Amino acid sequence: MAKTKPGKKDLDSYSIKGTNKVVRVGDCVLMRPSDSDKPPYVAKVDRIEADHRNNVKVRVQWYYRPEESVGGRRQFHGAKELFLSDHYDFQSAHTIEGKCIVHSFKNYTKLENVGPEDYFCRFDYKAATGGFTPDRVAVYCKCEMPYNPDDLMVQCEGCKDWFHPICMGMTIEEAKKLDPFLCSDCSSEDDAKRPLNSFHVEPKLVVRSFYLRRKRVMGSVGSGGLHV
Repeated sequence: MAKTKPGKKDLDSYSIKGTNKVVRVGDCVLMRPSDSDKPPYVAKVDRIEADHRNNVKVRVQWYYRPEESVGGRRQFHGAKELFLSDHYDFQSAHTIEGKCIVHSFKNYTKLENVGPEDYFCRFDYKAATGGFTPDRVAVYCKCEMPYNPDDLMVQCEGCKDWFHPICMGMTIEEAKKLDPFLCSDCSSEDDAKRPLNSFHVEPKLVVRSFYLRRKRVMGSVGSGGLHV
């Protein structure tokens, strides 16, 4: 943390005006955009300071939404997905609208219910170059895309890979009726050689077990998006 400038003092916390919420260093916050038609910006508070007139400013590390990054929003980006950037800035504390939680990708997939204050982050983002860390992610299904936690996927009881129903030529409603589900490759094999267990396709359960499965293929994420 940088040294405090003369005439300024570091604060331990800041109370959001008009609320009973208290912001501390390390918290994630929602910040009011200049354009009221845009969603609030999301940032992590790195520092809170006040000048001699008690004007409070916060140094924040910005989260970028996929559409704000080089390459834009892709099919596999979740609606609540954010990238933690290396872009820092000082903002007036009065622009803080509220607090939020930015979960790790794994913890986000375990949520029973996703609230309006819940987001997730699986990539760090270099604002100047458009680079991502990590630059390789697991991909799944015939479409070989990374996992989007908003989309239902079903697991093949034969090969244990995961698939989007639409990529298998079926609707979500049709996929939910299958017990068990076999992909096109496994369905052509001898069923007697493959023990089948009960398969549950309720989305919450699928998402939970999905993240723990062995990753099949790796694709690289560059400034232009995903490269398999």
